[in-house]
Amino acid sequence: MPREKGRKVVASNKKARHDYAILDTYEAGMALTGTEVKSLRAGRASLVDAFAQERDGELYLHAMHIPEYTQGTWTNHEPRRTRKLLLNRGEIDRLLGKTREGGLTIVPLQVYFSDGWAKVEIALAKGKKSYDKRQDLAKRDADREIARVSGRRGKGMDD
Repeated sequence: MPREKGRKVVASNKKARHDYAILDTYEAGMALTGTEVKSLRAGRASLVDAFAQERDGELYLHAMHIPEYTQGTWTNHEPRRTRKLLLNRGEIDRLLGKTREGGLTIVPLQVYFSDGWAKVEIALAKGKKSYDKRQDLAKRDADREIARVSGRRGKGMDD
């Protein structure tokens, strides 16, 4: 069987980009069991409320939901188990140093397959205040309105 090429997104965390200001992103592997991979290949996963945390100098992904594999037997996995993130030692040290210095957290943004390997995109993020969220929404609406007007002007439909 030939190896898969490219990137196939399984799940994304849209709420994270709304609730957090993303400072830096990293690609990490995950230590998974066989039924977890099969469930992910079926496109079933949820990153709602998921977060990464340090334990014994390693990073672990908590509260990510991968439902049980439907054809799995007694070997099936726990849907919300803690999963180890696979990163280089330098990346782990950099992430942990920045989270310890204050106000930053590590949130998952996407789960995807990259050339057949299950990966998670994690981000170093800072929580937004409610007024920051309102400003972002207002800016996005203004940008959308500008794009709409300039698009109409380009087509010769002046108001």
